[in-house]
Amino acid sequence: MKALRAVDVRGVWGTVLLPLGGDGAIDWCRLAAQVDTLVASGVDGVYAHGTAGEFHAIDEDEFDRVNEVLATRCEAAGLPFQLGGSHPATPVMMGRIRRAAALEPGAIQVILPDWVPLNDDEVVRFLAGAAAAAGPVPLILYNPPHAKTQVGPALLARAAAATPSLIGVKMAGGDEDWYAAMAESAGDLSVFVPGHLLATGIARGAHGSYSNVAAMSPCGAVAWYRMMTTDPEDALDLEARIAELFRRHIAPLQAAGLSNPALDKFLATVGGWADVGTTLRWPASSAPHDAVAPAGADAHRLLPELFPA
Repeated sequence: MKALRAVDVRGVWGTVLLPLGGDGAIDWCRLAAQVDTLVASGVDGVYAHGTAGEFHAIDEDEFDRVNEVLATRCEAAGLPFQLGGSHPATPVMMGRIRRAAALEPGAIQVILPDWVPLNDDEVVRFLAGAAAAAGPVPLILYNPPHAKTQVGPALLARAAAATPSLIGVKMAGGDEDWYAAMAESAGDLSVFVPGHLLATGIARGAHGSYSNVAAMSPCGAVAWYRMMTTDPEDALDLEARIAELFRRHIAPLQAAGLSNPALDKFLATVGGWADVGTTLRWPASSAPHDAVAPAGADAHRLLPELFPA
């Protein structure tokens, strides 16, 4: 697969979720079927081993096998794909990066080492080392709100200058001042923000999303992204209705202590586009199955644009 450039990393990317059996093992047949559905959905690319893919809860053999499933199918379809090389332990992460790079994805997503916060020099040093491990494959920095080290626009610009193969970031976004600072300091990078905030993000200068909305409806997320360029006001109206769905059905699960992987698997089950299931790897808590039907009814009522016939 051709290495991506920053200008290539755009639009809606779907994530691979782990369908688990009753014993907690990955159901490889269901995973392959899920990837096939994502590839056919119209998304701009597919990635594995984000937070929703539970990269922190799989072993190295599972990591490699997920990569093989995704790479084989995306290459056959000519669809860009990214592989996450992240792991809480830095030596393990470097090994994942090297093995992922051998499959020649369009890019590799990495987090920062996450047991203790890093100072600015350590952030720059780590990304340079990750880039060396990745070789010709470019990097995407995944810096979520729960990361111990938060990277602001100025530090991001410094890291990008030291590591030219850093082509993009995946962050929570911010207010208008944050987008202005990102444009000034790190304007050459691709900036991806949360899926449910994408219409606002695009209006302020974001380029796309590794999308939780695509977790609920890949085809619908693609249609919404296209709406952002053709009917931006309607796209913002749909974003407000997505927020209402999340207020009713996601916020209570968050308040009950459920993690983002649990919420993304819940959304996929609500959308019903793949046999993912709501179960997470031990010891994580999963969303209650009896919450799915009410959320599904509201999703179809509030967001018909996301569920085309």
